Amino acid sequence: MKLKSTLNENEQVKSGISRRKFLGSSAALVGGALISPLSVRASAHVAGSDTLKLALIGSGARGAGAVRDAIQTEGPVELVAMADIFRDKIDYSYENLMRAERVSDYIKVPEEHKFVGLDAYKQAIELADVVLLASPPAFRPFHFEAAVRAGKHVFMEKPLASDAPGVRKILAAGKEADRKGLKVLVGLQNRYGYRQNEMIKRIHDGQIGELTSARCQYMIGNITLVPRQEGQTELEYQLRNWRHFCWLWAGSPAALTIHMTDVVNWAKGSYPVRAFGTGGRSVFKGPEHGDIFDNFYIEFEYADGMRLHSATRHVEGGWLNRGCYFQGTKGTANLAAWRDTDIKNLKGEVLWSHQDTDDPSPFQVEHDLFFAAIREGKHHNDTEWGAYSTLTDIMGRMAVHSGGLIEWDEALNSDVVLVPENLTFDSQPPVLPTEDGNYPIPVPGSKRGIV
Repeated sequence: MKLKSTLNENEQVKSGISRRKFLGSSAALVGGALISPLSVRASAHVAGSDTLKLALIGSGARGAGAVRDAIQTEGPVELVAMADIFRDKIDYSYENLMRAERVSDYIKVPEEHKFVGLDAYKQAIELADVVLLASPPAFRPFHFEAAVRAGKHVFMEKPLASDAPGVRKILAAGKEADRKGLKVLVGLQNRYGYRQNEMIKRIHDGQIGELTSARCQYMIGNITLVPRQEGQTELEYQLRNWRHFCWLWAGSPAALTIHMTDVVNWAKGSYPVRAFGTGGRSVFKGPEHGDIFDNFYIEFEYADGMRLHSATRHVEGGWLNRGCYFQGTKGTANLAAWRDTDIKNLKGEVLWSHQDTDDPSPFQVEHDLFFAAIREGKHHNDTEWGAYSTLTDIMGRMAVHSGGLIEWDEALNSDVVLVPENLTFDSQPPVLPTEDGNYPIPVPGSKRGIV
């Protein structure tokens, strides 16, 4: 029997509004569009019962999670193909999915549909109705282009690119998806969460007055490091350690803090016009950590002069926090990953607060809406705001690496290419270690700060 949805119609009233009302008869704000998740899901099964075939491109934990979320939506869904650069990644995810209770019945991937290599995505895409893109972000523009060209609906993880040329590819493919009537979901799940939507609605309604500043933080521990193996090529080492190379990961702000900067962009209804900042490597030492910075501070400025102060750090043993915080002329709004969400007046008195313990998972809600839109033929395309929030943090990274003040148009129109096209296993990666084994690190104020 298929897994039941995580949405619960019988939620009790909290803080003057019930989650049933939020997810049912009333509307939730997602990226400025009005949605009604529960009512959409209720009619989706009636509207279409044909099995939707999935292809997973990038067989890591996030990709496997997207498969599980897709399977829990209304209407039959099957995973029919998997593709990854490495076979062991496919095997690991496949085995975990097959062990998952009530999920294995919907995993229909024969041996001949497990594709390996840098161009394996092309074969998997052809077998599916819906493509789940969860590979390193460097490859997202190429995979998205191919999926849209083939007429497939797409879920793609954030960030959407590593460089500005990649962002432009994403934007162009997103417009083509609209022309073809294809549905596109971007994995910035905060836009689909109850507490996030309710807080943003209250900000838009003026509960904390005019926004005067915002700050966001993404403070976590170490990121995954896979030891180098004897006989391993340089390209394979970098692909297995993609989080440690800017060309593959897009940098920490775009890969991590985007979840919070996207919420600020959503609250503002716009994107920053310029950025500057500072950062470096305070803990990462030696060649095994590639060329990324482990800490960033970025100040973004919006057209009305409001500043967003963004801090990113991934070091072991430090203070941990993920959240975004708004200051207004009448009060404050706080959205933290591990704490209550609340709105206070200038005296510090709580006007509204919420714990999300009983809320439906935003990961599930986004997939419910996405698959319902596919079955009902309704418009759903997150590409533009997903791409512009990606560019926001790429602009911030460019400012920190260069030591300069970077304008929005300068970032969007940058011709700096980090990701080579037509990469093969025989290719040299775009970043190579020097004679001492260390990778060139961006140096602010020099030609080595262009990325």
